[in-house]
Amino acid sequence: MGLARRLYRGEIDVDFVGKWRLWYSLSGLLLVVSLAGLLINGLNLGVEFKGGTIFSFKAGQTSVQEVRQSVLDEGVHQVIVQQAGTDGWRATTESLSEDTRAQVQSAISKDFNVPVDQVSIQAIGPSWGGEVSQKAWIGLGVFMLAIILYLSMAFEPKMALAAIVALVHDLVITAGIYAWSGFEVTPATLLGFLTILGYSLYDAVVVFDMIKEVTAKLGHTSKQTYSMAANNALNHTLIRSLNTSLVAILPVAAILFIGTTVLGAGTLKDLSLSLFVGMIVGTYSSLCVATPLLVTLKEREPKYQAIARRLASTGGGGKGSKGSKGSKSAAVAKG
Repeated sequence: MGLARRLYRGEIDVDFVGKWRLWYSLSGLLLVVSLAGLLINGLNLGVEFKGGTIFSFKAGQTSVQEVRQSVLDEGVHQVIVQQAGTDGWRATTESLSEDTRAQVQSAISKDFNVPVDQVSIQAIGPSWGGEVSQKAWIGLGVFMLAIILYLSMAFEPKMALAAIVALVHDLVITAGIYAWSGFEVTPATLLGFLTILGYSLYDAVVVFDMIKEVTAKLGHTSKQTYSMAANNALNHTLIRSLNTSLVAILPVAAILFIGTTVLGAGTLKDLSLSLFVGMIVGTYSSLCVATPLLVTLKEREPKYQAIARRLASTGGGGKGSKGSKGSKSAAVAKG
């Protein structure tokens, strides 16, 4: 509690920029693990993308295993069962012929004492799923292009590049967690992805706006390097970022852990997992990936290299306000 109170009051200065090697190593490890999951397991694409058949019905006093076995007994090879609410069930299979769909419908009706007309069937062709996938990629591309244009005009191209790298970082790690967990990827998942990208972008814009304001004052007589000034700006927005993230994550966590386990709202997992993971990773990337990367790019500019060399030669580049370190600035300047 003492640490949290001091952090909230701004009495602790975290050297985010100075620990760039730690953040890069951690992000690199997460990316490797995520890419391994995508290559080894792949994404469990929902029926909306690869086509298939969905059987929906209501039946009490049953289990996921019983519903799955009932469908498998009719010669179906792949079955994904989800519970929706207290007595609702959703069984998703590969694409089935009309005769097989009728057999599965009849088997569900018999095994769970449900009228045949209350076992709904939804058949989705693979061509429709391919169209959904294409539109999803187009939407993601347009979103990224809009971000680049906005940040380039509102800030500068190097900030846009740092933000895009952080967004791709968030997307790959979230997708990797989906691959390892086996959670189904549905259109709701894509909505979650776009939401977390927008959330991560908001966090990065807040940090970059403060950095832009602070570093605009740097000149030949400055007592801070770009690295030190950016780190101080980041610490000034730290509490705001953490508070915003906590307020956003709590209800999502409630949906993910309470809604899907206690209430049985299985269909919410697709959306809530992407939001929960994405918000945590997005907050981390805004603080520990986007800003250190921006500093790495900016400190290669002659103006900031000159400041770093001058402070290093006079012994003023060792520490910034509240302990931010400038060793990385001096190292860049010497290079």
